[in-house]
Amino acid sequence: MAIEQIKMPQLGESVTEGTISKWLVSVGDKVNKYDPLAEVMTDKVNAEVPSSFTGVIKELIAGEGETLEVGEVICTIELEGSAASDAPAETSKEEAPAVEPAPTAQDTTNKARYSPAVLKISQEHGIDLTQVQGSGAGGRITRKDLLKIVESGNIPSAGDKVEEPKAVQAGQAVSQPAPTPQVQPAATKTAAAEVNVPVVPGDIEIPVTGVRKAIAANMLRSKHEAPHAWTMIEVDATNLVEYRNSLKNEFKAKEGFNLTFFAFFVKAVSQALKEFPQINSMWAGDKIIQKKDINISIAVATDDALFVPVIKNADEKTIKGIAREITEYAGKVRSGKLSSADMQGGTFTVNNTGSFGSVQSMGIINYPQAAILQVESIVKRPVVMNNGMIAVRDMVNLCMSLDHRVLDGLVCGRFLQRIKEIIENMSKENTSIY
Repeated sequence: MAIEQIKMPQLGESVTEGTISKWLVSVGDKVNKYDPLAEVMTDKVNAEVPSSFTGVIKELIAGEGETLEVGEVICTIELEGSAASDAPAETSKEEAPAVEPAPTAQDTTNKARYSPAVLKISQEHGIDLTQVQGSGAGGRITRKDLLKIVESGNIPSAGDKVEEPKAVQAGQAVSQPAPTPQVQPAATKTAAAEVNVPVVPGDIEIPVTGVRKAIAANMLRSKHEAPHAWTMIEVDATNLVEYRNSLKNEFKAKEGFNLTFFAFFVKAVSQALKEFPQINSMWAGDKIIQKKDINISIAVATDDALFVPVIKNADEKTIKGIAREITEYAGKVRSGKLSSADMQGGTFTVNNTGSFGSVQSMGIINYPQAAILQVESIVKRPVVMNNGMIAVRDMVNLCMSLDHRVLDGLVCGRFLQRIKEIIENMSKENTSIY
């Protein structure tokens, strides 16, 4: 019989793995080419994986909730029109290629390329990755390789001999001398403590979804790899509030969607990024990449997930155009129609934390960007004016987290001062929404 494999696709730039959140087919189901097979969640998007063939589902390799690297097999399909032979001899002949002979010269070109999932597991279990033989393309070590090693109990540590690859072959049980007792790394103890949470009557156990796992992995990577620094500036948004409130009803009646304060802030940030292009950068190991396009990522949350669609070339759009995209993205998130393309290419993130009443927060940078800006709630406060008088003004805090490998406090301070200047001068006389 002709059996074809469906592999984990790459659902976005820099995406290295995906989680099967839900199977849409079962073993024995007939599928047509391009029919959806499964819902897959990455740290960037939730998408459906289509079938590349017409046939019958033979095996679901990955289970729901399982994370696989790009290129790993998730299921197999028997092609339409390929009937299994009745002769046992022929069947065995057809199936023989499934057993691959051991290669004489192993490709190890990708052995040292580790995914975030591989690094996390190796740190949690004290595995020396230099002694692990990977089963992935080019000798790359996969998540499954490490899980098999953990299950076998033959965990290679830094003190073990490298010349015995069989002892660290993924999933292979090999007789070894009893290992010398070692002090477990702090990461292992932490993981164990997290797993062994005491549960008492009345506690509710909530399974971690693929979406939540992806969010957790991306946030953990950002905090581990990027040295976060934080700064904040206070902005008088009184003129902006008066201007927007004078327009909102007429705008809604004319355009059919809301003119939000957030659109004004996104416009101000995109304008400031043009003047301070260093902020629009990313860390790339031995170099810093300063991005040409100003693509603003905006955080859109649901009850149990966070999505980050991107307003492309925000500096070239009007306030009305930005407000329209914010509304459209919010609708796509709620309806589950946000695509992978909607979430690619972001260079700087603006988060509307003020929408739920926050007045001060420290955001985690949206990896691999260099900074994130939190727009807090606009609140009325008494303020001492330049003439010494006290007045009630509409004030807002802008909180910025930055990657200190890429950015320093001086440029970030000037960047925030420029946003403050733009916001405080927004008015009917100075600002057009069209």
